[in-house]
Amino acid sequence: MANRALPLVVARMWGRETASRHGPRPSLDLPRILQAAIGIADREGLESVRMSSVAAEVGMATMSLYRYVGSKDELLTLMADIAAPEPPALDGRPWRDYLAAWTRANRDFLLDRPWLLQISRSTPPVGPRSLRWLDRALAALAETGLGLGERINIASTLTGYAASQAALVLSMATGRTTAGGDDAISGMVGYSDVLSQVLDPTDYPELAVAVRSGAFGAAEEWVDEGDFTFGLDLLLDGIQTLVTRRDGGSEVRW
Repeated sequence: MANRALPLVVARMWGRETASRHGPRPSLDLPRILQAAIGIADREGLESVRMSSVAAEVGMATMSLYRYVGSKDELLTLMADIAAPEPPALDGRPWRDYLAAWTRANRDFLLDRPWLLQISRSTPPVGPRSLRWLDRALAALAETGLGLGERINIASTLTGYAASQAALVLSMATGRTTAGGDDAISGMVGYSDVLSQVLDPTDYPELAVAVRSGAFGAAEEWVDEGDFTFGLDLLLDGIQTLVTRRDGGSEVRW
């Protein structure tokens, strides 16, 4: 069966665009345009990235930009891939050590560029950088006895965890409020205060105890490294259990 034609945005990511362009010879290249768009996002946020603003940044007419990028959605897809750093090197590390570093690095580059969290992550990775992250995670698990489908699911789960933790840290750091704009629910302490006023211990016995004990206030101090490491260890423990099961072992090996 013949291969399907690559979507244009994918072909551009991989330098495999074959369609000829008519008109004057291009005066810019795609990487320069993407770096300009990334610069705007870094300085002003993703909402400031428009075809017109990117065109102005590189000194061209907006319509001329469409010779390089087909739409804003395509621009964002290309930006998300090129803005990601290279994944950590494997360096012969055991899979658990590597995936811990891999997940932390994933979270960290999202913290460095929060606007990446606003770009939809619901589509599978298709760019050179994002696929290199996936490849390295699969390689780290290659000797575990897990199937390729299981390894892909593990990588997806860890990616989702990195994104959710980055979003949580950023939310706490900026004091983001609820959609209604009520400052009283900003931060864990404010959240705990609200819960203490609405929870009926009869209906929510354990949660009410947690609120009265100050557990949510303590969580505010945890929300960065402590919280991240705790959740990551839970995930890695689960992977270890799965690996051990594949080995036919009766005990979890650390």
